[in-house]
Amino acid sequence: MKYYVIAGEASGDLHASNLIRELKKEDTTAQIRGWGGDLMQAQGADVVRHFRDLAFMGYTDVLLNICTILRNFKFCKKDIMDFKPDALILVDYPGFNLRIARWAKEKKLKVIYYISPTVWAWKEKRVENIRRDTDRLFTILPFEKPFYAKHNIEVEYEGHPLLDAFENNKGSYGSREDFISENKLDNREIIAVLPGSRKAEINYMLPEFLKTAARFPNYQFVIAGAPSLDYSLYAKHMKDLQLKVIFGKTYALLNFSKAGIITSGTATLETALFNVPQVVCYKGNPISFAIVKSMVMKNLKYISLVNLILDKPILTELIQEKMNVDNIEKELSALLDEGKERTRLLNGYQDVRTVLGGGGVSSRIVRKIVNLLQRKN
Repeated sequence: MKYYVIAGEASGDLHASNLIRELKKEDTTAQIRGWGGDLMQAQGADVVRHFRDLAFMGYTDVLLNICTILRNFKFCKKDIMDFKPDALILVDYPGFNLRIARWAKEKKLKVIYYISPTVWAWKEKRVENIRRDTDRLFTILPFEKPFYAKHNIEVEYEGHPLLDAFENNKGSYGSREDFISENKLDNREIIAVLPGSRKAEINYMLPEFLKTAARFPNYQFVIAGAPSLDYSLYAKHMKDLQLKVIFGKTYALLNFSKAGIITSGTATLETALFNVPQVVCYKGNPISFAIVKSMVMKNLKYISLVNLILDKPILTELIQEKMNVDNIEKELSALLDEGKERTRLLNGYQDVRTVLGGGGVSSRIVRKIVNLLQRKN
């Protein structure tokens, strides 16, 4: 069968690549085309648009790039129709994918949505669009299934796909000595710096992270570079303090880190799965943030996945004006100390694993997708 997969971000590329790997096992005739990144391509997908060209963040960024976005929609629709897929698999990326889903249903295409839009956080009325425009929705957070049940929508929950990514890579990082040697690091303990995957995030976050690093001379701070971005974006923020930027090795970096300064997003859960104590940070354009705060954060107690999954404040969240070097230094110091705060946080990580369950998520989802399509045919 033929599958068209659309993933518009680094995390979507990761989860879509795991799906594609399992699809090729379950359906040996599978032809896969779509939008994504290097990981999807490595699994054999024909990637016609890379997510590095799709990373528009916030209302201001979207408005400035509206012509490019409209051209992307036009190209995507034509490419789908030319390919004639048996199913369209949409991975997260709701601003784009929900619009494509509506168009696809009008064209009578089979639409499978993987990784639910955060309708539980904002724009709850979109659940009706999801009901109308999707044939099957797979969620990845345990609280999403009862949320949709409240709206009389049946969804599938098989666990979080990061468990697969974690299990698939376990034991593949070599020794700490090799990691240090290969990346030209020294023997000081490592603090992982994950400033996000979009240019706007890095421009807002990285300057504060660099100031924090200067206050911890006994540790080496190492930046996880986003695969879609160039080194020059990081270099322009580094003057006297030159930190190492490592691309394509985020999991290895986390595996050998003592603690982390992490931008809110999927990375907070990834960091937790590696048992790395972290300070969660977020800062953005003041206008965009004010809009998001009024529309989204009034419905949420937390912004990090770890806290949302457990519904309690395991991680400290430094948001907007609270995200400054003094607060980061204070919270990070507490986590570096082998005391109660570090122990409390690591115990919380064990609770996260218990709630999420085991691996094999991608395989179970793929079996359901293929069975759904085979019944239809």
